Amino acid sequence: MRCKIIGVLDSGVNSLSPEQLANINEAKLVIASSRVLSLLASSFNPDSKQRDLTESLSRVPSWIGGSLQRSEPVVVLATGDPLCHGIGSYLISKLGLEQCEISPNISTLQLACARFGRAWQAAKIHSIHSSNSGEWAVGSDPKHGLYSLLQKMGQEEFIVLFTSPENSPDRIARMAEMEGLDGVEPQWTMAVAENLEQADEKLHGPFPISDAKTMQFADLNITLLWRERGSSEKNRSRAIFGLSDAEYAQRKPERGLITKQEVRAVSLAKMGLHKKSIVWDVGAGSGSVGIEASRIATEGHIYAIEKNQADAENIEINRQRFQITNYTLIVGKAPAGMEQWQTPDAIFIGGTGGNLVELIKLSLQKMNTGATLVMNFVTIENLSAALEILKSEGAEWNVTQLQSSRSKPILNMHRMEAENPVWIVSAQI
Repeated sequence: MRCKIIGVLDSGVNSLSPEQLANINEAKLVIASSRVLSLLASSFNPDSKQRDLTESLSRVPSWIGGSLQRSEPVVVLATGDPLCHGIGSYLISKLGLEQCEISPNISTLQLACARFGRAWQAAKIHSIHSSNSGEWAVGSDPKHGLYSLLQKMGQEEFIVLFTSPENSPDRIARMAEMEGLDGVEPQWTMAVAENLEQADEKLHGPFPISDAKTMQFADLNITLLWRERGSSEKNRSRAIFGLSDAEYAQRKPERGLITKQEVRAVSLAKMGLHKKSIVWDVGAGSGSVGIEASRIATEGHIYAIEKNQADAENIEINRQRFQITNYTLIVGKAPAGMEQWQTPDAIFIGGTGGNLVELIKLSLQKMNTGATLVMNFVTIENLSAALEILKSEGAEWNVTQLQSSRSKPILNMHRMEAENPVWIVSAQI
């Protein structure tokens, strides 16, 4: 005997086959959300018990196990396809496939796509059916309920989205506005299907995502987001890292407060980043290192701190210019606020504000196993001090001296102009 996990639509009995209805009627225990229990109440065996799984998901496997031990038929009712952001995968992981029998219905995402005539095989299916994190704020980190969607909007062209009453289509539209995505060409289009298969079913759109900012939607909805073409061609055509210095807004007392292209590329290579890296950028300056790290660590997050307000304003300009969304900036002097950051896989220190010793010790203490600390120095004194700290902390380290020269026109010829030498220190604990 196996637990029957049956998909149901909001049309209730009309969405079920005779075999599915027979399984429900034979069950001695029926488990579902309060809404689905109410929807199919007339189909239950008079001798059956019903259990509401709302806010009791962790108890469901034991409920099922108890019924199966007593050889009593048990049914779990889910919405649509139980294996598409539903309870099916969870129950299989807890009970094993040998105790579960999935009987899927048409997924609500298929219905929504059908209503708007959108082929869904290329869609990225995503869910924000999570706890309420409140309205989006620029710089929010992965703990926010909308964070994962924002990253998908930076990478995908068609998203089918399971929402929640709190994380609603209008909240999504406001987030898109805050992050400048509502004006990106080609523009994001939104369509919302409410209360599918119910008497009050309603379709909204398609319309530009900005139109949804002040609209209200039913709690039960599926939201579609798409662009007719890929993300802006200019941003897609840029290199992932090693971008030209001229592409960045920067403060220019002399040649610009920016980690130069050649040094930046080598420093990023030394950091050993992967797509899920958590990166700290200390003394971010124009933000060039952190921004290019974010283009490598597309599923990770970059935490940056910069004490100079003018530089912080340039970082924000650059963040929007490159459509970076996995990035949190603190305007202040390190290490203030850094204790709240996720444990890093890589740390870059470009400026210390006089707190070199404290920042190196903190970095070595906070890093994940196998993480790398990379520092840039232009003075012998700071290099020497850093190496002494690394030695005293038992870190393994190496130094690369980099001095590049760039060609400059002179009359109808070219000469080489030297950049300042930089020491790149990388260390592991």
